[in-house]
Amino acid sequence: MSLPSVSKGDAFIFYGLLKQGAAGMPGHIDLETAGTFEHPCRFRAKMYDLGGFPGVVAGDTLCHGVIWRIKDVSVLAELDDFEDVVPGNRERSVYWRDTWPVRDDMGTATGETAQIYVYRASLEDWPRVADGNWPLGKGRSRKMGDV
Repeated sequence: MSLPSVSKGDAFIFYGLLKQGAAGMPGHIDLETAGTFEHPCRFRAKMYDLGGFPGVVAGDTLCHGVIWRIKDVSVLAELDDFEDVVPGNRERSVYWRDTWPVRDDMGTATGETAQIYVYRASLEDWPRVADGNWPLGKGRSRKMGDV
């Protein structure tokens, strides 16, 4: 299975450490230069607390995110690396980039879609984030092997 293609101007939903101002945000990725943080958004998923960073899988909770629009697609390799995506190998990836509908505060689809990093590893021992809103101050830096 291949990752969705990305072009300049495509939207992403960031819901955890990639949100603007999040604790644990990767300092080596210049998100402010490579794209534009546009506005809060919602999406339907189940969000889990993975011990300092969140992960989402398909579900019905109305979760909170932010739309980030990519200007410089060369940053995509850094984003995928940060999210432990193994290009061309979904099974070995910790997260996988997918395309989901963007929703408004009432949960209604806006007609826009955005790419989102979906968690792929086991969630058996991790607690749910019941309100689907990852707090900006709760994060910590992610490293491969933390999950």
